[in-house]
Amino acid sequence: MPTSAPPKNRFERRRAETRQALVRAARQILAESGHTSASIQTIAERADVGFGSFYNHFQSKTELFDAAVIDALEEFGQLIDERVQEIDDPAELVAAGFRLTARMADSHPEVTRILRDRGLAYIHSDRGLAPRALRDLEIGISSGRFDCADATTALTAVGGTLMSLVALRLARPDLDGDEAASDLAEMALRMLGVPADDARELTRRPLPDLA
Repeated sequence: MPTSAPPKNRFERRRAETRQALVRAARQILAESGHTSASIQTIAERADVGFGSFYNHFQSKTELFDAAVIDALEEFGQLIDERVQEIDDPAELVAAGFRLTARMADSHPEVTRILRDRGLAYIHSDRGLAPRALRDLEIGISSGRFDCADATTALTAVGGTLMSLVALRLARPDLDGDEAASDLAEMALRMLGVPADDARELTRRPLPDLA
């Protein structure tokens, strides 16, 4: 899971561990149920911390579940980043993001389920994959790789398509996930103005393992 700067002393370490245990419990509940109706007592028991500890870190369940979603999306963004760091072409980055996301249904099911249920509301968040995707779209537009006027609008279109891919991947495990991801990535690239032959070739290149 994503981490911040290392705590400086034992008290800070324990405090950070308690907070992360609560976030981890909230993530598990979101992935299992898809909703936030669990009581604070249930969350604290899942985290194996005292009930009173909750309010040392969060003012409400809403704040905790928001932190849990952000934590999952940041982990998602970091996972993708680690595997595309050698890619410079913004079009190939978009394609790889689609295809790696589809594979995460098998390798990282908890993150994928949270992305399906909560990702659309965070499509313009400043955490997770969104700022990374916005950066790549801006580079693609400024370099002429993408034929569209506004990166934020492009992110809305591409992000919505990605959320649909995640939903499809989880709803239809019988489908060939790699092929579906490549097809949708190809459509997304053509929507961004990438030539058809180029888009098809980019979405069929070898990918790194997510395990």
